[in-house]
Amino acid sequence: MTCEDSVKTSLDNNSLIFLVGFMGAGKSTVGRVLAERLSCEFIDLDDVVEAQTGLSVQAIFAESGEAEFRRLEREAIESCRKIKRACVALGGGAYVSEENRAILRRLGKTVWLDCPLKICLTRIASDRSRPLLGGEGEMKALFDSRRPHYTLADYRVETGVLPAKYVAQAIIDLLGI
Repeated sequence: MTCEDSVKTSLDNNSLIFLVGFMGAGKSTVGRVLAERLSCEFIDLDDVVEAQTGLSVQAIFAESGEAEFRRLEREAIESCRKIKRACVALGGGAYVSEENRAILRRLGKTVWLDCPLKICLTRIASDRSRPLLGGEGEMKALFDSRRPHYTLADYRVETGVLPAKYVAQAIIDLLGI
């Protein structure tokens, strides 16, 4: 499966909406609501990688390492080139890569879901499927190292504890859709 295999419908214009941000920021949750409101497909890029490899993200990290996962992630991003319109949730580390950011800029608009670390950690605390989930100190360091990259997104939406429907509406308003 590639990114384009996931898309069943498209919107009027030819760009994609990519949601970026730290793990637990709400990219998948907001992405589903946003896609529903825009009557387009929702794609979780991690799901695309898992479908392409037949392995979970956690298994890819364990068996092949982060570098291999990032390579597969970049291929999944590149596979979005043939899509007319969808909402795509990226993994928390995908936007760190300059190469990925360059591809994403050509394909559509990026929206950073800016969520405080404390809220992100609360949301993901019991999710053992996340390969980079560590202690609070490790997570703060990872969050702090990724944040400057997230600021390069086209748009920023503060999420905090806002319900997904309000965040989705804020994105719609920002994009003028």
